[in-house]
Amino acid sequence: MRFAVGLAQDNVEERLELNGVNRRQFMKYCTAIAVAMGMGPGFAPSVAEALTGGTDKRPSVVYLHNAECTGCSEAFLRSTGKDQESCLDSLLFDTISLEYQETIMAAAGTAAEEALHAAVNSPDGFICIVEGGIPMADNGNFGRVGNRNMLDINKEILPKAKVVIAYGTCAAYGGIQAAAPNPTGAKGIEGALGALLKEKKVPLINIPGCPPNPINLVSTITYYLQNKTAPALDDQGRPLMFFGKSVHEQCERLKHFESNEFAESFDSEGARKGWCLYQLGCKGPQTYNNCPSALFNGVNWPVGAGHPCIGCSEPNFWDQMAPFYEG
Repeated sequence: MRFAVGLAQDNVEERLELNGVNRRQFMKYCTAIAVAMGMGPGFAPSVAEALTGGTDKRPSVVYLHNAECTGCSEAFLRSTGKDQESCLDSLLFDTISLEYQETIMAAAGTAAEEALHAAVNSPDGFICIVEGGIPMADNGNFGRVGNRNMLDINKEILPKAKVVIAYGTCAAYGGIQAAAPNPTGAKGIEGALGALLKEKKVPLINIPGCPPNPINLVSTITYYLQNKTAPALDDQGRPLMFFGKSVHEQCERLKHFESNEFAESFDSEGARKGWCLYQLGCKGPQTYNNCPSALFNGVNWPVGAGHPCIGCSEPNFWDQMAPFYEG
């Protein structure tokens, strides 16, 4: 797999072919995105047009890391289709120009900082993806990158972006860093810099999850490229097309909930029969996400695998959703 830094002029379809992704695979990928966005398979050509842009110039993306575990990046990088034909990350990174991403970029030190400076000052603009919460205590000095604190870095870069996507619950709401007692004063992007972004008229989109499903990030980028604006958001800043329904109302075990059939323990007969996990601590009724319909890697999701939903796409879930297991 190849990742580009600053190579925004090469032909997208030629680049995909060089990495072993043919036209059929690309259109299959576009169909998955269209379905995730609720548009149906017939919209795959418009998704393809958005990703290729009808031009040789790929959209520039800057990906920042703050206080996090890098699990969101890892989930994305390791994502595959259930037929194992292709990786979401390979396809996406061949249709955008990823200018800066500390986890995977080859450059380091001064060279990395120069790449970041060039990207955020390009006249063509950039999309900014942010992973991780921002430490606010002690003027932001609990988190530093390149001898600058994360708060200052985000203050400088985010207002210059065309759109900011807070990827993962840490970036959206603070995540585990913000759990009590929160000694670093960590906050999500909205809590830390929401007022500044509103002042600069930079849209902020939250894609929470611990980790989020990568298809939600890809689809959000696609929507923005198609419409040059953020999708409709709920009151937590999440796209309604992914977070408009509760996990509970989409769950394949809902029929058991309605029939009052609940697993009493993880090794009970009810658990083996796929009964509802509500009495074991499932937070599906309080959680909004598309996990039951947009399966991870196109294969499964936590409740389908026998694990209760822990509410990871909700604000303050570490404090408000605990204990995660009951019964």
